[in-house]
Amino acid sequence: MSFPRGFIWGAATASYQIEGTSMQDGGGKSIWDMFSHTPGKVFNGETGDVACDHYHLWREDIALMQELKLQAYRFSLSWPRIMPDGVGAVNPVGLEFYDRLVDGLLEAGIQPYVTLFHWDLPYELYCRGGWLNRDCVEWFADYAKVVVDRLGDRVLNWMTLNEPQCIVGLGMESGQHAPGDKLSKAEILRAAHHTQVAHGRAVQTLRSGTKIPCRIGYAPVGVAKYPITNSVEDVAAAREAMFSMKTDSTWNNTWWMDPIFLGGYPEDGMKLFADKLPPILPGDMETIAQPLDFFGANIYNAQPVKMGKDGPEDVEHAVGIGRTTYHWPVTPEALYWGPKFFYERYKKPIIITENGLGNTDWVGVDGKVHDGARIDFLTRYLREYERAIADGVDAIGYFQWSLMDNFEWNEGYKLRFGLTHVDYQTLKRTPKDSAEWYSRVIETNGATL
Repeated sequence: MSFPRGFIWGAATASYQIEGTSMQDGGGKSIWDMFSHTPGKVFNGETGDVACDHYHLWREDIALMQELKLQAYRFSLSWPRIMPDGVGAVNPVGLEFYDRLVDGLLEAGIQPYVTLFHWDLPYELYCRGGWLNRDCVEWFADYAKVVVDRLGDRVLNWMTLNEPQCIVGLGMESGQHAPGDKLSKAEILRAAHHTQVAHGRAVQTLRSGTKIPCRIGYAPVGVAKYPITNSVEDVAAAREAMFSMKTDSTWNNTWWMDPIFLGGYPEDGMKLFADKLPPILPGDMETIAQPLDFFGANIYNAQPVKMGKDGPEDVEHAVGIGRTTYHWPVTPEALYWGPKFFYERYKKPIIITENGLGNTDWVGVDGKVHDGARIDFLTRYLREYERAIADGVDAIGYFQWSLMDNFEWNEGYKLRFGLTHVDYQTLKRTPKDSAEWYSRVIETNGATL
């Protein structure tokens, strides 16, 4: 077993989580600036005002990436840093930051994988209705044009939206994330539809604006299920569970993926939401279903499933199963069955755009960070991903979440997901044991697993 030649090994971050506030140097405010400064919304009242200060320390961070032997770096752009009001005037200093970052990465031999949107919506657009406002489709396309006009001569790989399920599910339905709204299902479906049309318009804009051949993808939450046995019945149950909508939960695959990859909303979802569907205008579905080059998925864990007498049934995780500090179950099977089922259904090359674990790592008395649990976790997951490839899945890349510890949204700085430890008082970066381990995985294309 081995990973294919040319397989891409990288690590990922997001703008608000590492850069420091977008309001520096003429940039605008984001909904995360608003949310994190609202009392009671984020653990301990913590904010992303400074975070890892990547905005100023990006050269040091590229050196870290070189030390890790990263071949690729997935990062997101801060929309309000580039366009303070979300539309109209461009902040040249903000755009130049990403210009320099892309150049620095390429000079270091690291391919940039650029995500247009990872949750930090410009505050001024939120005041105009945000994703509920149909105009967001063109707002997003205009933003994509500014970006591709500047970076489209060097960036080969693009993603439009990161985890749209979270954009609306956590941000607009449960209120756990910015902007903190709790809207009705009809409003949620309206916002969800707008994000997908915006995705399609952004793809069109990137394709028409790029100056070099590029690859474009999408990075939704990969809601993975796995069979409790390898029986034909249980495998069929897990597959059906991954791609069916039995409840009106926002946490599903097909409502967010079928329109983009198959051209239409799933029939069971259309029946489920029949009285709550948003306006779908002529041409919307064609816009949404722009051809993509890869299927990105953020996968951290999976739900076990069996075939019951009336169809698929979720099975409780084993008592005492390993759990991360986030309380997420450790289920390496997620990186076998998730990619396998997604590849079968959508027939696009797979990139795991996020995978990793949040723990409470600290610098030891010897000055090092011994995160053996992360090494064990990633070994188990990557072995399963390798097994999926051996069984015929066309998988072309893997991005570990994350390059460094960072602001973990409403959890503040409580959890550490990084290969690199960040001391938030001094901003000192200390590569963890897992960083050295991952560099050997990359050097050997996975042979050390």
